Amino acid sequence: MIHHLRAAGTSLVLDATGTGTPVIVHWGADLGALTPADLAALAAASLPPVGPSSIDVPLRLSLLPALAEGWSGRPALGGFRAAAGSTGTSAPAGTLDPALALVAVHERGANTLAIELADASASVAVTTDLELTAQGVLRLRHTVTNTATDAAAGPLELAGLDAMLPVPDRAGELLDFTGLWSHERRPQRSVLGQGVWSRESRHGRPGHDDSYLTVAGTPGFGFRRGEVWAVHLAFSGDKRVFAERSALGYAVLGAGELLAPGELSLPAGASYTSPWTVAVYSDAGLDGLSARLHPWIRSWSTISGPRKVLLNTWEAVYFDHDLPTLSRLVDAAAQVGVERFVLDDGWFSGRTDDQRALGDWFVDAAKWPQGLHPLIERVHAAGLDFGLWVEPEMVNPDSDLARAHPDWLLGSASAPTWRGQRVLDLANPDAFAWLLERLTALLAEYPIAYLKWDHNRDLLGGSVHRQTAALYRLIDAVRAAQPGLEIESCASGGARIDLGILERVDRVWTSDTNDPLERQQIQRYTSVLVPPEYLGGHLGAATAHTTGRTSALGFRLATALFGSAGIEWDLTQASAAELDQIAAWIAVYKERRALLHAGVIVHADGSDPALELHGVVATDGASAVFAQVALAAPRTALPAPIRFPGLDPERRYRVRPLLVGPAPHAMQTIPPAWLAEGAPELVLTGAVLARVGLPAPLLTPEQAALFTLTAV
Repeated sequence: MIHHLRAAGTSLVLDATGTGTPVIVHWGADLGALTPADLAALAAASLPPVGPSSIDVPLRLSLLPALAEGWSGRPALGGFRAAAGSTGTSAPAGTLDPALALVAVHERGANTLAIELADASASVAVTTDLELTAQGVLRLRHTVTNTATDAAAGPLELAGLDAMLPVPDRAGELLDFTGLWSHERRPQRSVLGQGVWSRESRHGRPGHDDSYLTVAGTPGFGFRRGEVWAVHLAFSGDKRVFAERSALGYAVLGAGELLAPGELSLPAGASYTSPWTVAVYSDAGLDGLSARLHPWIRSWSTISGPRKVLLNTWEAVYFDHDLPTLSRLVDAAAQVGVERFVLDDGWFSGRTDDQRALGDWFVDAAKWPQGLHPLIERVHAAGLDFGLWVEPEMVNPDSDLARAHPDWLLGSASAPTWRGQRVLDLANPDAFAWLLERLTALLAEYPIAYLKWDHNRDLLGGSVHRQTAALYRLIDAVRAAQPGLEIESCASGGARIDLGILERVDRVWTSDTNDPLERQQIQRYTSVLVPPEYLGGHLGAATAHTTGRTSALGFRLATALFGSAGIEWDLTQASAAELDQIAAWIAVYKERRALLHAGVIVHADGSDPALELHGVVATDGASAVFAQVALAAPRTALPAPIRFPGLDPERRYRVRPLLVGPAPHAMQTIPPAWLAEGAPELVLTGAVLARVGLPAPLLTPEQAALFTLTAV
């Protein structure tokens, strides 16, 4: 049978005729309504010729490409069966290269298939779950089972189980990402030539250099132009994501968990299910990917209610915790309109710096002789709710926990520490139970609305699979014990942002840097995949903790507006004028957060890399907020007009500047006429604003101008 899945401008055609592994004939633009005869003709016409020096049947790229099919690229399923303990087993030892045969295809629901495959001689079965969501997002995962029936049969040592999807020849350019601490999501482009471009993470988390989203597209694709095909692995442990173009003529995007040798051994009857590979097609560039991904993520998001403005204490006080200091900070936060107060690192027993006491999750009696109750009472009296920082997965060697339970720590005692930390083995039942008890005890004793859940080191070990699975269980158990609790995922900033963790949290800390110049690019590219309401962005002090760069207040405010806004600054040191401007910024955020956190994000494809325009347009097209950002000096004295993408071309929009903080600095003796004082109100159609645009103010580097557009 040939299956045609259609949704939101996307089609997937799966040829499951015959007895072999099904073939994806097409994944990409919507093909329209096709009859069974149309689909049969398409599948028949897709059979390639047989060339010289080749297998003697047409080579088709199957759903699980394998050597047994004549595919000489990276196989989807790899492994080895160890020698059996007895002879006569039905599961022969050797390298795994099954010749999978089709058993059945089950329709589990709308656009959802379960495909059963098996090779009885190799004692292996695979079930593939495939779904095209209503938003046009394709999800794919495999389950492999060792079907040997002889208890003495050798286990199946799994090396890899990857989802692989075909992309057409015209997808000749690749985009993925790299980075480092406080500089995550740096884009890098390359030509998709013959061979494999593989990105592998061995951090025990995706890492600051995470490939994040791997995109193949027509050369020169941008945010608003070009056909693009993208994959992301929804998993928080080690992984590999790759693109391969074979000399045989096929090109694929693939993703799967990166397994260490011996990490997954399947005895007779055991199974392993791969993480979901999330794949998206768009004929409208990167913004087209977001237009499918964001509504889909919002359809299952844990977020409920508006994203509260929070103040996090880390860069305000670091480890210097005492009630008078923090009470003054609470009062300043309440004065400007903050809604949540988050107490960061330094509150627990013996914690005076980052080299000791991590893992001892008891409130420090020296700093807090009455516990955290007096502080929380002060927070609640000011009208804020309370959040707390934890780092449950790590432990300092200099801690009561490590001294009492060295057997709970992963890795060798002689292995180097990382930020003075070792890793707590969450897969150890006793360690898991102790940690769950400590977290739930804190949540039971104190009215904690929010946990900032940190993760400040790589695992650097061979236990990533079980550690990641245990982490998911732990977060799920904590949330079940405390319904309504919100959790922020932080991993030295942005080192664990993926759709596996996103199923379990309400916010991610996008990066440890609050430098707005760095943040502009980090937020720009992180938001291609993750909706902005998840992306924590904070107003920091004038001089950034991570870079030493000093930035204007207006630029910092404009940058932190787009996302889940917060503050990480000692407001007791701010001037009265600064506090007034921060309060006005928070008022703007509260007024517009329904738009900022539910609208469609858009980015203009500018001609000058020093100047960027991004914004959020309401799903009904009735309103929008845009930011024109000068990252550096423009390359011309008069930059190109501002063209506002994503508007309804037929509607008319009133365009107004939106001031947050001091006015942006501009090197102009006379502003553009439409921005001049006393200029008549400007109303133009969406088509004119998108195609012609408006003259840009001459912003100096590291400045941003905001605009609102309202349909009239």
